[in-house]
Amino acid sequence: MSLADFLDPLQQPLVTVLDTPVSWTEVLGFGSGALCVWLVARQHLANWPIGIANNLFFILLFTQSGLYADAGLQIVFIALAAYGWWTWTHGGGPGSPDLPVRSTTRTEWTWLLAAGAVGTVALTVLLDHATDSTVPFWDALTTALSLTATYGQCRKLVESWWLWIAADVVYIPLYAYKELYLTSLLYVGFLTLCLIGLRNWKRDLAGQRPRLVRVAA
Repeated sequence: MSLADFLDPLQQPLVTVLDTPVSWTEVLGFGSGALCVWLVARQHLANWPIGIANNLFFILLFTQSGLYADAGLQIVFIALAAYGWWTWTHGGGPGSPDLPVRSTTRTEWTWLLAAGAVGTVALTVLLDHATDSTVPFWDALTTALSLTATYGQCRKLVESWWLWIAADVVYIPLYAYKELYLTSLLYVGFLTLCLIGLRNWKRDLAGQRPRLVRVAA
């Protein structure tokens, strides 16, 4: 059996939503994506392998829909997932193998915002000149926001949730415009989970501060 024989059933319509066929790929992307974000909000290590599966489904989905930056982004996400998986289990330092939640420093914010701005401009130019994308700027913007948010997630920076929230606010109408209605709905769910994740991580960070004060004393 060839790879095409395996992938073809995933691309076949499963249901129809608003007169638009929804493929197995989109349904599986919906389920694995929702589970991944829920696990991240709970700081559960299983979010990383579930996230990698979600990235593979979305590579197929976005390539079909002409969202090339988002498709390429999934490959970067897989690499970042491997990095995040290792960091969450080894990044806490001696005597504390689990990485703690922390706030983003001013220097980290500077680098993240600069990388996001440069990435958005560069990807917009690339997509506009090298592909048939009909939404080069928005595709580039969501790509840059997602990358910076994922890096922050890998480091357990609590403010990474704000970057995800900004990305989701753009993703929801973008996917609806591309007639990926189930994926657009998924990102409404992502937005809700991001708000829950932000609350949980801020609560965890607040719980660490009394312990740090006692240690310092």
